[in-house]
Amino acid sequence: MSELIFLDTEATGNEPSKDRLCQVCYKTSPNPLLELGEGGDVVQMRSSYFKPPIPISVKAMSITHITNKMVENAEAFSQSEMKRELESLLKNGVLVAHNALFDIAMLKAEGLEVPRFIDTLRVTRYLDPDNKIPEHNIQYLRYFLELEVPGTAHDAKGDVNVLEALFKRLYTKLPDIEKMIEISSRPTLFKNFIFGKYKGKPIAEVQKTDRRYMEWLLNTMLASEQDTDEDWIYTLKTYLR
Repeated sequence: MSELIFLDTEATGNEPSKDRLCQVCYKTSPNPLLELGEGGDVVQMRSSYFKPPIPISVKAMSITHITNKMVENAEAFSQSEMKRELESLLKNGVLVAHNALFDIAMLKAEGLEVPRFIDTLRVTRYLDPDNKIPEHNIQYLRYFLELEVPGTAHDAKGDVNVLEALFKRLYTKLPDIEKMIEISSRPTLFKNFIFGKYKGKPIAEVQKTDRRYMEWLLNTMLASEQDTDEDWIYTLKTYLR
């Protein structure tokens, strides 16, 4: 099994095109399916704050509780030892993240490449095609699936512990790393709306009865500079063909 790198980032905002990292946490393990300390498994947890080249937005501070004052004396990620460590790890390892496309975009903005990755969000969606789980954000999954983990949200270190526990649960349902990588590399096609006025309704049905709503929703997502869900853009484009 390739070494897995469980990673979470916190940033100055949620626009990868202009925002930058202010905290990175990752954990590596040759065999993450073992509990800590079993079988001679070596686990490394690294977490650091960084001073970004732009200020942390008030919105981001309200979510992460990381303030500009907290990072004013920290080093820049671009000059950090952690960046060099991740650059080495990512060459042969597999990044694991929830909503991985955001984390990958933030890493790429700092000059790091991510050849292989597992997105636990897309794997969760793959294993829940009928949307029986109401929400797929990582903290909702933590409590819905009753994952026993230390740490609290919304700190990157706590999120990495939740991420590792979620991955282990998903692996019991789909014990195939290469399949997880394949699923993660392509967008999810939803069957039902999970938000908005048509929440719970089949998308194919809404396409027939209110196509204008779907067109409006797609155009809104495409025009947004925020961290728009690519899976929903793909889904709407597919049903509107």
